[in-house]
Amino acid sequence: MSGLWVHAGPTAVAAFLACLVEAVEALTVILAVGTMRGWRDVLLGAAAAVVVLGGLVATLGPTLAAVPLGVPRLIVGGLLLLFGLRWLRKAILRAAGVLPLHDEAAVFQTERQRLATVARAAAWDKVAFAAGFQITMLEGSEVVFIVLGLGAGDAMLLRSASLGALASLILVAIAGAVVHRPLSRIPENPLKFLVGVLLAAFGTFWFGEGAGLAWPDADWSLGGLIALYLAVALLAVRVCAARRAHAEAVA
Repeated sequence: MSGLWVHAGPTAVAAFLACLVEAVEALTVILAVGTMRGWRDVLLGAAAAVVVLGGLVATLGPTLAAVPLGVPRLIVGGLLLLFGLRWLRKAILRAAGVLPLHDEAAVFQTERQRLATVARAAAWDKVAFAAGFQITMLEGSEVVFIVLGLGAGDAMLLRSASLGALASLILVAIAGAVVHRPLSRIPENPLKFLVGVLLAAFGTFWFGEGAGLAWPDADWSLGGLIALYLAVALLAVRVCAARRAHAEAVA
């Protein structure tokens, strides 16, 4: 049981940061739709998606927790590892200047321009509802996967991940209601970088446990995996940046 408490904190932090990134991206679109077409229908669409996503966690979470530990952690650990490496790869390339940084302000303006060409209904705005539902489901589905992956096989870890994600969602919703503009000042790429490291470390740990691997120092090995992935990722940023600079010099 003590090992679970070692995981509970990093689990909540990983879920909080992952949800923070996805919620900020969803908020950008919701704000664009709301300012162009009114708030009622887009917020109803977003709320409907949150209910659906919450139902998925409430339904699938206890099911995964009831399965013997080795089964979900082997499968989900592998998927979580791949998912984290995908986030980490993009974050490394953006930090090295190979890929452009994600610009929430540009996304906001692009969405407003797109909606300006769509006629608005007088009573029930299906376009606004669909936009709110779609973006929330799109970004939220990744959060659901992360929450279920981090909490796979144990009810306490599932609660920790769910609370972390819920706290992040509430924070972004309050910030959006107060400022009514995209949260472009949030350092999204560093957050994705850190989330990628955490997810990759958790995925490696769960996959190893599911495969029957005896980690040195048991649950405390998770901290070592986080440090290892962070060091390798920072080194990768330097290597990619150096290669980009060399390619630009040659060109």
